[in-house]
Amino acid sequence: MDSAQVYRGMDIGTAKPTAAERSRVPHHLLDLVDPDQAYSVGRWRDEAIQIVQGIFGRKKIPLLVGGTMLYYRALTSGLAAMPSADVELRAELDASAARRGWPSLHAELAKVDPEAAQRIQPNDAQRIQRALEVWKLTGEPLSKLQLRKDAPLPFVLKAFALVPERTQLHAQIAVRFGAMLAAGLVDELRSLKARFALHPALPSMRAVGYRQAWEFLEGRFGEDELRGRGIAATRQLAKRQLTWLRSFRDVDSHSDPRILRVKLEQTWK
Repeated sequence: MDSAQVYRGMDIGTAKPTAAERSRVPHHLLDLVDPDQAYSVGRWRDEAIQIVQGIFGRKKIPLLVGGTMLYYRALTSGLAAMPSADVELRAELDASAARRGWPSLHAELAKVDPEAAQRIQPNDAQRIQRALEVWKLTGEPLSKLQLRKDAPLPFVLKAFALVPERTQLHAQIAVRFGAMLAAGLVDELRSLKARFALHPALPSMRAVGYRQAWEFLEGRFGEDELRGRGIAATRQLAKRQLTWLRSFRDVDSHSDPRILRVKLEQTWK
C-alpha cells in the first residue's frame, strides 16, 4: 500500500523490500510502472481488490502494509468516478504555476473548491493541479465529486497502525534517511534520469527523498543540506500520515509493536 513502491527502479528511496525478503514472503503491487509513467489510486484499488480475493482463494491471509493513507481511504471508502488526466490542461496549469507560483493557484482553488483547498497545502503542486483539473473538466468541485462512491469492498478489513512516540519517530526518520543516502539514493536517481525522460513535476519525482535528491543534483544545495531537507520532508510526511490516521475511526492505533503483534494474532485466530 505504497504509492512510490509501484515505480520500477525506485528501490532505495522507497525502502522497497529486498529480493531476499520477497523470496521469503510473496509481495504484491511493487514495480508496476516505470517512473516516467502515471499510476492512479483507482488502478491501485482495483488491483488490490483482485489480489486480496486471489489470496483468500488460496486460503491465505493477505496483509496490506504501507503508509499511503490516500490508498487506504480509497480502498475502504471507495472512489468517485473522476475524469482522466488531460495532458494539455496540465501543461497549462504547470505553465501558469511557473509564472505565478503554486500558492497563487492554491488561492484560485480556494475560490472554486474551498473544502479541497483547506486539505491541500499551498505548495502541494500535484494535488492543486489535480483539483483544478477536475474543476475545469467537470465544472464541479473535487470535494463534491469525492462524495460519490463506487461499490463497497467485497471483503472485511481489520486495520491497525503502529504509531511511535514523536521523539522516537524523529530519531528513526533521521537514521532511515541517512541509511538511504549511504545506500546510494543520489546515484539511484542519477541512473533513473539517464534511463527515463524524467522531470520534477512527475508524481514519481515528487516522492519524498527523490524530490530533494533532484534539487541536489541541480546544484541547489550541498550534501549536508540534502540530508537536512530530506529528514524535514519525511517528518512532514509522517505528520500528514498521523493526521490521516486520526480521521480513520476504524483504525486501532498502538505505540508498542508487541501489542500490535498480539492484536494481529488474535485477529487471525
